This record gives sequence, C-alpha cells and structure tokens, in this order.
Amino acid sequence: MPDFFMQTAIDLALENVRTGRGGPFGAVVVKDGKIISSGTNQVTTSNDPTAHAEVVAIRAACAALGTFQLDGCDLYTSCEPCPMCLGAIYWARPQRVFFGARAADAAAVGFDDQFIYEQIATPQVGRSIPFLPLMRDEALAAFRLWMESPHRVEY
Repeated sequence: MPDFFMQTAIDLALENVRTGRGGPFGAVVVKDGKIISSGTNQVTTSNDPTAHAEVVAIRAACAALGTFQLDGCDLYTSCEPCPMCLGAIYWARPQRVFFGARAADAAAVGFDDQFIYEQIATPQVGRSIPFLPLMRDEALAAFRLWMESPHRVEY
C-alpha cells in the first residue's frame, strides 16, 4: 500500500506541472490506510512562499482531523522535505514520512535549499538577511502571560 500512496503524491506533482499550477511537488497524509488530505506546491499561484506541498497537506489534514498534530498519520511526499517543511513536519508529529526524490535531485533542477541549512548554522549577526534583536523584555510579557493562562495547551 505504501507504493500506492507514494504514487499518488508523485501523480499530484506531475499534474501540478502539467496544469501550470505550481512546482513539481505533491504530498498526501494517510491515516488508517486512507488518504486524509493532499497538497501540491502552490507557491507561485497563491503568492505564498509557505505553500509547499507538505505544508498544504499538513494544514488540510489537521483541519480534517480537528487537531494540530497528526498522531497515527503517515506523510508521503514526492521529494525529500525542505528545511521549512521539515520544521512543519516535526511540529505536526506524524508517525512516519516517506519521500521519493532526494534534496539533491531537487537542487539539480533549481530547487536548492542548501543555502537555508547554511543560514541556520550561521550566527544571527552573519546571516544574509539581518536578524536584529529588539524589545526582548517587552516581548517576554507574552510568555509570562502564557505561563499563567488557564487556556494554555502544551505542544
């Protein structure tokens, strides 16, 4: 059955390119042997740099399941996730991730995210986009309020 779900993710990627709706990436979220959601890369059509196939599929699955975590779910993606998608995956906590193409395969056709990994490892003062601390003490008020909130949900 894993091959069926991976083929579905790949077919979504292929159709996305054929129809001109976005980049060559597709993903599905599966729970209990059923596809809960799917997603394709919609970055250029939605003008949303976060609209990667995995993120789109995760958002749809969480909405369908009524939860912010994908307990008991598997994610099938046509390509090894980028750093942003990797972060989203870890926050969503699926039980497994299956991927087709490798990051190096994506880089070979112009989707190279190695620079992001390099920026993550670079101290803030040396990054290509300046990261400047500002008003930390004031910003900490939100964390203090969070710790006192009766509505706090751990995640």
